[in-house]
Amino acid sequence: QLQLVESGGGLVQPGGSLRLSCVASGRTLDYYAIGWFRQAPGKEREGVSCISSRGGSTNYGDSVKGRFTISRDSAKKTVFLQMNSLKPEDTAVYYCAAAFLGTATMSQTFASWGQGTQVTVSS
Repeated sequence: QLQLVESGGGLVQPGGSLRLSCVASGRTLDYYAIGWFRQAPGKEREGVSCISSRGGSTNYGDSVKGRFTISRDSAKKTVFLQMNSLKPEDTAVYYCAAAFLGTATMSQTFASWGQGTQVTVSS
């Protein structure tokens, strides 16, 4: 089971950008689909984006389409979530999760989860 670590969260003003990173203790993520999820206080966990194993396909939640981009850097063994045009409603704890040989489907079972990174969008 992978030990996933997210980073890159923080406080940003509306309209700003952040880039989240997901790594697995030096191990390659190439054979894993990686999903990004978020959970705001009092709300259910929401699928944000997903990239298939080998990075061929991507998928986005309706609320972030056109603003967020998921990508994979195999050399850096990292999956990124570039978040632009951030809105206050994007405020949440963001988690990355891994599914071995998975597809770009946020409803699949993810066996490994990180601890999360807080993103706060506020003026």
